[in-house]
Amino acid sequence: MPLTSEHITTNEILSRRVNEAIEEGRRDREGLVPFVCECGVLGCNDVVEVTLNEYEAVRAGSRCFLVVPGHGADFDVVRLVTERYAIVRKPEGPLGDHAERTDPRREVD
Repeated sequence: MPLTSEHITTNEILSRRVNEAIEEGRRDREGLVPFVCECGVLGCNDVVEVTLNEYEAVRAGSRCFLVVPGHGADFDVVRLVTERYAIVRKPEGPLGDHAERTDPRREVD
């Protein structure tokens, strides 16, 4: 059974939480860090290696996710593609709103 866009977005959000824990636990701030692909596809266990500065650039936007180049849902907007990683963004509307609401870095009013 194909996943709905809502399920894919929820899976991406769960991967983002895992990566936040990876980033938080890093003592060494230099070099490449292995993060999980946030593409949202069930069973994807690909690793994306980025520097912590590159990861912070992804996390600067609540609607943005770190993925392996070529991964990401058909409804995502590709923001950047490099040899090692890509950044995709949730579109305006319910999916993007859900990504923003569940951002662990979002400040609550």
